[in-house]
Amino acid sequence: MTEPHDDRGIELPSPTASPLYFALGLSLLLAGLVTHELVSMVGAAFFVLGAVGWWRQVLPQESEQWVPLQSEAERARPVSPRRAAVDHLTAGEDRHRMRLPVEVRPISAGLPGAAAGAVAMAVVACTYGLVVEGSLWLPINLLAGIVLPSVDQASPEQLRSFHGLAFGLACGAHVLLSVSVGLVYATTLPMLPSRPLLWGGIAAPLLWTGVAWSVMGLVNPALEQYVSWPWFVASQIAFGLAAGWAILRVAPVATSQSLSLAERAGIEAGR
Repeated sequence: MTEPHDDRGIELPSPTASPLYFALGLSLLLAGLVTHELVSMVGAAFFVLGAVGWWRQVLPQESEQWVPLQSEAERARPVSPRRAAVDHLTAGEDRHRMRLPVEVRPISAGLPGAAAGAVAMAVVACTYGLVVEGSLWLPINLLAGIVLPSVDQASPEQLRSFHGLAFGLACGAHVLLSVSVGLVYATTLPMLPSRPLLWGGIAAPLLWTGVAWSVMGLVNPALEQYVSWPWFVASQIAFGLAAGWAILRVAPVATSQSLSLAERAGIEAGR
């Protein structure tokens, strides 16, 4: 500031990567305290390299470089202010700052999805009972074991026989679980990226199978004893594909783009 002004250029500090080395070295030095001493050693080397290089930029003499200024013709013209009205768009108006997803399936679409998935899963499970175990009632009785403790002590012959109470409990559990998963599908499928059938028909059933494999011994020991995991996975995928297909067939509805989150959630009412 004390030197005379020069229109031809200006002196600026010379560019250097030493501060980056310094920051990286300090990070590695501290990270090694909770990982491995070799990380701290590498960090110390970068730390010293960055510190020495950084200090040499200013000691014993500042390192600077001459940067020529642009010519008058190349410089930006002064901005002349103008007073004008500005139109403000609300969210969703003329596709301004649209909230995703733009369209969703109604939550009620989970009911037809649950019905389609329940039928598809039941067909696969009963096919397993007939083909592998020779009994239509075995998978039904095993499902009833979720709420009927006596199934755990039943003999193979009893599991392959019809029992009215077990049949009723199995149907109730199957309907309840199917409706719950169907409603979850109806709310989550619109928020997933492209190819919702891939997520709902393949990825979600495989995830659910992994959870069931880890807890089945606690929830239903009898089912764990007789379960065939290839058939189990096939039944889950059948449910996911059928439920997803039925939900996607329901006409989507547009989301309320211009409403706030509180209004869309029903916390505050509009005018």
